[in-house]
Amino acid sequence: MARRATAEEVRAICTEEELGSWLKTDEIEPLESIIGQERAVKALEFGLEIEDQGFNIFVAGLPGTGRTTAVKNFLENIAKTKPTPSDWCYVYNFRDPYTPRAIELPAGKGVEFARDMKNFIASARREIPRAFESEEYAKKREETIETFNAQRNRLFQELNERASEAGFMIQPTPTGLFIIPVIDGEPIKDKDFAALPREQQEEIIRRREELEAEVASTFRELQNIERMAHEAIRELDRQVADYVLGLLLKDMREKYRSLPAVLNYLEAVKADILDNLALFRGRAEGERPGPPWHREDPFRRYEVNVLVDNSELQGAPVIVEYNPTYSNLVGRIEREAVFGALITDFTMIRPGALHRANGGYLIIPVEEMVRNLFSWDGLKRALREGRVVIEDISERLGLLTTKTLQPEPIPLKLKVILLGDPWLYYIFFHYDPDFQELFKVKAEFGTRMDRTPENVRKYAAFFRTLCEKENLLHLDASAVAKLVEYGSRLAEDQTKLATRFSEIADVVREACYYARKEGAAYVSACHVRQAIDARFYRSNLIQERIQEMITRGFIKIEVTGAKVGQVNGLAVIDLGDISFGRPQRITATVAAGKEGVIDIEREARLGGRIHTKGVLILTGYLNEKYYREAPLSLAARLVFEQNYEGVEGDSASSAELYALLSALSGLPIKQNLAVTGSVNQKGEIQAVGGINEKIEGFFDICKAKGLTGDQGVIIPSANKENLMLREDVVEAIKQGLFHIYFVNTVDEGIELLTGVPAGERGPDGKFPPDTVHGRVAARLREMAEQINNLEEEEGEGIPEEDGNGEEDGETDSAED
Repeated sequence: MARRATAEEVRAICTEEELGSWLKTDEIEPLESIIGQERAVKALEFGLEIEDQGFNIFVAGLPGTGRTTAVKNFLENIAKTKPTPSDWCYVYNFRDPYTPRAIELPAGKGVEFARDMKNFIASARREIPRAFESEEYAKKREETIETFNAQRNRLFQELNERASEAGFMIQPTPTGLFIIPVIDGEPIKDKDFAALPREQQEEIIRRREELEAEVASTFRELQNIERMAHEAIRELDRQVADYVLGLLLKDMREKYRSLPAVLNYLEAVKADILDNLALFRGRAEGERPGPPWHREDPFRRYEVNVLVDNSELQGAPVIVEYNPTYSNLVGRIEREAVFGALITDFTMIRPGALHRANGGYLIIPVEEMVRNLFSWDGLKRALREGRVVIEDISERLGLLTTKTLQPEPIPLKLKVILLGDPWLYYIFFHYDPDFQELFKVKAEFGTRMDRTPENVRKYAAFFRTLCEKENLLHLDASAVAKLVEYGSRLAEDQTKLATRFSEIADVVREACYYARKEGAAYVSACHVRQAIDARFYRSNLIQERIQEMITRGFIKIEVTGAKVGQVNGLAVIDLGDISFGRPQRITATVAAGKEGVIDIEREARLGGRIHTKGVLILTGYLNEKYYREAPLSLAARLVFEQNYEGVEGDSASSAELYALLSALSGLPIKQNLAVTGSVNQKGEIQAVGGINEKIEGFFDICKAKGLTGDQGVIIPSANKENLMLREDVVEAIKQGLFHIYFVNTVDEGIELLTGVPAGERGPDGKFPPDTVHGRVAARLREMAEQINNLEEEEGEGIPEEDGNGEEDGETDSAED
């Protein structure tokens, strides 16, 4: 049976029992956990605690539920208890300069190591030249040179003695040793040699050839001595430099003795310095050829590129990458333009979010990632391989032909948390097999939570945290109560609270603005109400225009009187930032026919699939209800009057049915009542959405045209707990100026609308004639008879031919 709602039923007021004993939000403890997301929290805890590969997390939830902030805060609390991950550096690879080496160091040691290396090179550049300028080095070098000079002089002396015995003298020249024959102690000239007897010439030539062999042998020995001298000097230089480097490296070796990678690198640096001592001695031969602008700094290769610096970090890192491009995720190799040429080296390697989050947690909004080409593939590859490979996208695609750096990959161990809408989760799950292997944990954020005293207290704790974080005025209990009611309004449920904390936080900020403008010490209920009203006012221009068109009669809506085949339905217009209800005049016409119920909106291609389904259900209801009377023989038309946009949803199906029953029965429908609710084939009224906006939309029109005291809205009983009406509507209901009626069936609704009993079948199986159903059944029988009579008349009007080709019933005109 239909029931009128009381003022207490149409809005769940937040009571003192729900709030507790506190008076201001600065009296309660701040929020320390995620509110109303127990399922998501358990999923997060599971995904974070399990260490096996592939158990990364997809947090599914609608924007505005505070998922990003909540997950970030949740992870930061956990990260504080985790060890701080290592620093990572890239250094020069002396064996292969195109493959920089990665070195892992304890947290905070990366910058320290880079500073130590810088100081070491500076010291080496200062101390090595100083060592070569010392008297001790000069003395040892002179002794070495003298030793080899003595050997050289001895060989020359022996060679000169042998040449003198053979009648020759040795004359050094820039091109070698020159042998000159000697006669009577004087070198012989070419013309004098030609004047000698032939036998003497041949003897001199023979002796000269013998001496040349000895000279060649001696020359080889001299070259060997020269080489040995250079090697001895070079070895002396290396020993001096090695000694200096050993002293300079002593402290570093001790400092990094537990890091084999660093020790190996230091040995490689030392060996490279010993091989390139000219650089450190400041000699001109150490300079590289080429124009000045093209010369590279030869000492740059001894720098340390600190890729990841965790010196300021306490615990594990929590990184949120809001712009997850491929380079921002996996890192990049920068280049420098030098006179039109792009150059690079290991010092230009830059980290990505995966590097910075290594050993911790990386949060990525999926919506942003899918907008960036190759980001998803780069992330999957890193998670699959367990390492981060820095490379250009062009190289990954096989488009790069120039030689470039290939940094050593860095091992990866972290948890990736993707944030996205639920529909994105299902798209990834169904269309990317890798997703199922890499993101095995789903944490779903709901948009509502139970309205319990505990959750109300958490609501208040959230407000305190927000006020302290953003330096807002604190709220008193009345303001929190209004926000709790607003949360139920957003949730469209008296027993629930919305978790759309982004929107609720905006209301708090705006309420604080009005409180400060007023000079208040705390935010009160009036400020919250003012903020909510102002938010709606800023966006409801279209609603006001529609209401104005209705009150001025451009859009015909009647809120008094009664009309046959006409009912006030209710629709919701959603503009994105706001939604509001508006009445919609629905009319029905009927006649005898075979077409059945025709939806004009569908015929005009303005009706959606769900609306079409609702209309088709009406035919099922009529067949179910009146099948005993006669076969359904009607042609009915249903239309939303003055509707020039699309119609979707089945919430008006009960209103359409009421209009249809009115048109069939001839009973007028009260225009002071509006209707919403869907209907099934059994005549049961089912719950619909947007119930508050629909009621308020009709109330605003009635108020604008003048409240009569008998106006109201008929809604499904199942929507009772969805009511969170505006306070002015509640007050009108309290004063008896407006009414809400709960109905469960079509019969209850049609009785309210017509004032006539719906009627039930009697023992004879028929409806009483003075009831709604009795009138409808009688009209359907009448229309069925009309159709039958018409079919019979059409059948009789078809002439039949006799055997002679003459038609029966016709006479020759001459006999007439």
